[in-house]
Amino acid sequence: MTTNGTLSILTEFNEDGKVKLSILDLAGGQPVLSGVQAGRQLLGKLVAAARPPAEPEPAYLDFDGVTVATASFLREGVVAFRDHARATLPGLYPVIANASPEVTEELEFFLRHRKDAMWICHLTATGEVRDPKILGELDKAHRSTFDLVARLGTASAPSLAAQSQESLAPTAWNNRLSNLAARGLLIERRSGKTKTFAPVLEVA
Repeated sequence: MTTNGTLSILTEFNEDGKVKLSILDLAGGQPVLSGVQAGRQLLGKLVAAARPPAEPEPAYLDFDGVTVATASFLREGVVAFRDHARATLPGLYPVIANASPEVTEELEFFLRHRKDAMWICHLTATGEVRDPKILGELDKAHRSTFDLVARLGTASAPSLAAQSQESLAPTAWNNRLSNLAARGLLIERRSGKTKTFAPVLEVA
């Protein structure tokens, strides 16, 4: 944990290198989180805590200890941070971790309403990721693209154009892949002019 003035930047680096930010601690220890203002305050703290990683990696937003979070709080804090990170910190991929059933239900309802999606999982005390899944809703085209990349493990637009039964040019595949990366669902890596994509978390 590092300190910036009066703000404690609660970023934990586990032994395996995972980055975890405690939402409960950043929210002042309040287990019930609601409202636009509280969400925006969290956003500011998350932005202050975030650092560009050397390599693309997940950043786990740990909801352990939070019992309730309203849609307005999640929209202004968590989802806004996902959008900020993907726009300004291209190597950082926010993932929801250890959310209660109530928080999960509220977030899923909000994401489905705007036809959006995020990763969610359980993160153990030792940093082991369990039960990763996509929360929310993807349209048919993006869902099928994500499922294909997940099956292959790693893919590029040209490789999908060559392997898929859909008659799409590499440019169209690249647009789909880039959209999924912008939502934080796929990690994008560059090697020269080639871009490859892989799921942020491994799914069974």
